[in-house]
Amino acid sequence: MIRFERYDYDVPVCLNSETRIWIDKVLQGYNKRIGEIYFLFCSDDSLLKINQRFLNHDYYTDIITFNKSINDNIISGEIFISIERVLDNAKFLGNDYELELHRVLIHGILHLIGFDDNSVDGKEEMRDRERISLSLRSNN
Repeated sequence: MIRFERYDYDVPVCLNSETRIWIDKVLQGYNKRIGEIYFLFCSDDSLLKINQRFLNHDYYTDIITFNKSINDNIISGEIFISIERVLDNAKFLGNDYELELHRVLIHGILHLIGFDDNSVDGKEEMRDRERISLSLRSNN
């Protein structure tokens, strides 16, 4: 089950059943199944507070992922996304907002699968996997 929910920001209207099917397709490519995945949409300030409280980081970010998976095959978690940060990043990178939003969504999924971007090599691999995943979207 994939849920798109408001935390303190409206759920983007572009997220729908096709988005869920795409995420499932990505997970199947890694031989993973959907457990309970919650995407929670919030403001910069809310995500900053979560970042400070749970990760002891005092900076803005576009996404924080909490892995709740109980085994390696069924993926579950909570993915908090700052819509304000996604909008700013899209403008800064010259990307379409919807494309940037989908990149961030799949970034969270890749974290749940087990990929990390805490090193230069990890960041490069994460970007490659994001590009591959985005290419699987039916409306890319």
